[in-house]
Amino acid sequence: MKIILTHEVSGLGTAGDVVDVKDGYARNYLIPRNFAIRWTKGGEKDVAQIRRARKIHEIATIEQANQIKAQLEAVKVRLAVRSGDAGRLFGSVTPADIASAIEAAGGPKVDKRRVELGSPIKTLGSHQVSVRLHPEVAATLGVEVIAA
Repeated sequence: MKIILTHEVSGLGTAGDVVDVKDGYARNYLIPRNFAIRWTKGGEKDVAQIRRARKIHEIATIEQANQIKAQLEAVKVRLAVRSGDAGRLFGSVTPADIASAIEAAGGPKVDKRRVELGSPIKTLGSHQVSVRLHPEVAATLGVEVIAA
């Protein structure tokens, strides 16, 4: 099935790209989560609009990405969440939680879709999180999860 991506999807493409994926992946995952829309001839007009919006929000140069990377790695992120006696969380820490904690700690504003978790954070302690700023630049920062 041919689709137009409306958001960046890891391993598939960026917003505005026209890609061909399996029907089930598009119908069951990408389209319901608004990561993509079906490709149509009229949809080609939307591609230009999506690409313009992407250029406004993306980090244009590697130098700019490296500056933001330095700012991110200098920030100490602490996140207070509810947990049980054994140190397990009630739920998990989401990329949106991390993005808001970075901003609250005085760091630059980061889009939650750029925060990549290797595995779900479900315990207290220190965890490493990757923030993809540019296709060639990714910042790794430590997030300390503490009991609230």
